[in-house]
Amino acid sequence: MTSSLSRFAALLLTGAMSLCALARGAGLSGHPYPGEIKLDVDLADPGQRIFRVHELIPVNPGALSLYYPKWIPGEHSPSGTIDGVAGLVMNSDSGQRIEWRRDLEDMFTLHLTVPAGAKTLVLDFELLSPGPGGQFGQSASATGRIEDLEWNQVLFYPSGYSAHDITFKPTIRIPKGWGYGTSLEEEETSDGTIAFAPVSLEQLVDSPLICGVHFRRFDLAPGAAVPVHLDLVADEGSDLEVSEAELQAHRNLITQAQLLFGANHYRHYDFLFTLSQNTGHFGLEHSQSSDDRYYAKFFIDPDTYLDGGGLLPHEYVHSWNGKFRRPAGLATANYNVPMHGDLLWVYEGLTEYLGDVLTARSGIWTPEQYRDELAATAAAMDHRPGRAWRDLQDTADAAQRLYYSSPDWNSQLRSVDYYPEGELLWLDVDTTIREKSGGKKSLDDFVRAFYGTDDRSFTVKPYEFADVVKALNAVQPLDWVSFLKSRLDSHATGAPLQGVARGGWAVSYDDHRSTAFKASEKTRKILNLRYSLGLILGTDADTAGQIIDVLWGSAAFTAGLAPGMVVVAVDGRKFDPDLMDDVLRSAQSGKAPIEVLARNYDVYSTFKVDYQGGPKYPHLTRIPGQKDGLDDIIAAKAAR
Repeated sequence: MTSSLSRFAALLLTGAMSLCALARGAGLSGHPYPGEIKLDVDLADPGQRIFRVHELIPVNPGALSLYYPKWIPGEHSPSGTIDGVAGLVMNSDSGQRIEWRRDLEDMFTLHLTVPAGAKTLVLDFELLSPGPGGQFGQSASATGRIEDLEWNQVLFYPSGYSAHDITFKPTIRIPKGWGYGTSLEEEETSDGTIAFAPVSLEQLVDSPLICGVHFRRFDLAPGAAVPVHLDLVADEGSDLEVSEAELQAHRNLITQAQLLFGANHYRHYDFLFTLSQNTGHFGLEHSQSSDDRYYAKFFIDPDTYLDGGGLLPHEYVHSWNGKFRRPAGLATANYNVPMHGDLLWVYEGLTEYLGDVLTARSGIWTPEQYRDELAATAAAMDHRPGRAWRDLQDTADAAQRLYYSSPDWNSQLRSVDYYPEGELLWLDVDTTIREKSGGKKSLDDFVRAFYGTDDRSFTVKPYEFADVVKALNAVQPLDWVSFLKSRLDSHATGAPLQGVARGGWAVSYDDHRSTAFKASEKTRKILNLRYSLGLILGTDADTAGQIIDVLWGSAAFTAGLAPGMVVVAVDGRKFDPDLMDDVLRSAQSGKAPIEVLARNYDVYSTFKVDYQGGPKYPHLTRIPGQKDGLDDIIAAKAAR
């Protein structure tokens, strides 16, 4: 799509080390797959959300097994969308139909026999693009005006080979007049058909594509040797209006990240940003791009901008932490080798920390907004009674299940807490390094040493726990094994808030929502009473009064309320989110318990909630006489 791509096409094809050599995947051939797989994806009819696929695979006669990608990078789980594959028919190049049979244990593997004389296997099938309700690639990806393509959803590949050793020649068809963004190199375009340069399967899966009737592109690194662009698609053209201040803040993000890491591991970078109420909302990292999807009014509504401000910085950090440096258990040779998530507290937790720091350093958030977001994270993790049985390490070990677990009883079951609690852990590490070194060193030094090597290299560098410890010790000698293990394996009652305190701040609660707290409630259409009654409730037309979650051990829990119930009335009045703070304030007078009328399916019951503490919302407050260490952490770096 951009002229800069052509300069590095050959390097992209030959410069990356085969994951077979550096990751789990014994039994693979270690040789390139013979021939080039041609992949044609038709996105030209967006209304029905059907992606039509035509695939040509060079073959030799005999037994053959095909994989559909199962373990998806960045999703850290066997979340491949094979259930959406329909109409699959296989033929030989002579037109002979070839029957296939699914493996009885692995649903992502198909077995077949290629007949004598056949040189090409012809696959035709549809991907019925997911509807609402799923996670990541299992969520809605097409709206009629937007289509988001993850290549792993529209291909099969031969077993027995590393993803690096299989070459694809991809082509797409999109509606006439639509714009598109991808990190792939365009070779030829004609009447809505775009042919891309051949790439490895590894690079193809790592290069998603967005397209839409409303498309804009912004240069985030004007004049830089390494281009960075912001590619936007939206259902409505008005949602593509980016203010000069917002644009400059995201340009600052690129500058601050370069100053932090000191090296690049991409030849160009594209933020592929989908703005829609109708797609899924998430970010998925890639080496040279990120697949980012958020609410439509991100650049238009200040609350949405505040609530989602950390998304692009987080995914950008992953180009270094997760794509270049990757835990060995996640650096698998292809997409059907199981992943191990034990180091996700580094992969995602450190990224969460650095992403939020860069959000503040770039000016996307003000220092106050950064502190408010940190307060929300600290408070949520400090109210995790489930820590008594499930430690932080287990949330990483069980990631492949937790991403898709129910939000019900989240505080007791715990979810992917290696993101938010991981952020607190790395704040603890950062402030400890600063304290022990007398302010001469910080986590920035670790980041630059660990991720800022091998400029422009595409060679994935896996790491183990011992490598992280060694790199930390090179910055500041300490018993980092004990330091980290004590936090990873802890069953303590509260969250690890030592880093917050060492930074000169404490978590406190009062009866006023911070700006960030209000923005989160508005954007997500919830009422968050977690720290008072212990309830999170829906507020939009479809979910008004629905109990999204109940804090384990809270007043609401003790009264018998549960997720899935619908609050109909409170103290004899119809439920209204705007009245709940008044209800809580009235309860401080010591009156009878708050009466909640709730519907549980078809049964209506009254629950007496014994709570007299008033409204409670989290903030950070200064510890008297202590230096403001957070201010130092989020201060923008000056160019060297």
